[in-house]
Amino acid sequence: MSQITLIKNAEVFSPRSLGRCDVLVAGDRVAKIDQQLALPDNVGQVVDADGAWLMPGLVDSLVHITGGGGEGGFGSRTPELNVRDAIAGGVTSIVGALGTDAITRTLNELFGKAKSLEEQGISCFIQTGSYQVPVNTLTGSVRGDIILIDNIIGVGELAISDHRSSHPTRDELTRIASDARVAGMLSGKGGVISVHVGDGADRLQPLFDVVENSEIPIAQFYPTHMNRNRSLLEQGVEFACAGGFIDFTTSTTDEILASGEMRASQALSLALELGAPIDQLTFSSDAQGSLTNFCDLGQLQNMEVGAITSLFDEFRRTVQDEKVELSRALQTVTSNPARALGLKRKGQVAPGRDADLLLVDPERFQITHVMARGRWQLFDQSLQTSQHSE
Repeated sequence: MSQITLIKNAEVFSPRSLGRCDVLVAGDRVAKIDQQLALPDNVGQVVDADGAWLMPGLVDSLVHITGGGGEGGFGSRTPELNVRDAIAGGVTSIVGALGTDAITRTLNELFGKAKSLEEQGISCFIQTGSYQVPVNTLTGSVRGDIILIDNIIGVGELAISDHRSSHPTRDELTRIASDARVAGMLSGKGGVISVHVGDGADRLQPLFDVVENSEIPIAQFYPTHMNRNRSLLEQGVEFACAGGFIDFTTSTTDEILASGEMRASQALSLALELGAPIDQLTFSSDAQGSLTNFCDLGQLQNMEVGAITSLFDEFRRTVQDEKVELSRALQTVTSNPARALGLKRKGQVAPGRDADLLLVDPERFQITHVMARGRWQLFDQSLQTSQHSE
């Protein structure tokens, strides 16, 4: 029997503000949004939101779910994601990826961890490949991975303008983008390439070169870490104005900020001032990735671990400190990344969409309830099942 939940008296953000409404959930989908909804006696669960904000579960487009990094040697390998941290941070949809290390961290492990997270209640998609070219795959090709493996939706995290990348040529990038695009079309997936952008002088130029010299649309590339420095952000605004999505990283450290990086919230505010369309801007956490700080000679100075809870924290800072209107800020962690990645049932509160929902206390700006695929994972700030004990 389908689980039925009626959430009443919520201030609903879809992310667009819908005002005070009731939201009916049937099974794993949102069934109806209206006022004065009611259930027959002894049917389903009724929850009174009492004016709390109801919003989509967050969509995190870059998480190193099996751990990442290790640039300081084997002792610096970062740990895999704990599902409890995702739930505490309001993240109900995750895209897992490899990074620098595709030797001791493998696509097999990535696939297995994604399935584990799904069994624990949240949605998890993955990218084939890693920083390196040629692209590592499970089936022997990018097209095969995207078409044949259910939760592989694109390629990533492919690195450019970074001393840790394979420095792919324009032809290599074009071929990868073409394979991903065709595979996405054939499978009904996004087929997007998530691109790690370092602090090298080329910045986004390799992507512009592909777009200018091929038929690949700019939205096929999804560059992240665009708040690394102001010059990269300014080029990112150009990329966004041309129709591409750009992503700001919410995990950071004091040392990295001191080296010139901006907080994601500040970068968003500046990008909007420079004319970037809000619909093309996103946040991701880079959770479990290594937050590295290299000196000018390329030597590692220090390293910390990205946190998935930083996604909601930075969304909150965008509203409270940068004074961006709540529904606009909410786009960057819900509907925008879902559109960028082709996740058609994610990122919005609307009939037919997945029932991934948050209730947020408006006075404390704090998550109190998390629903993923129609089931409560956090209820009144308490985890709901023993499966989150990892």
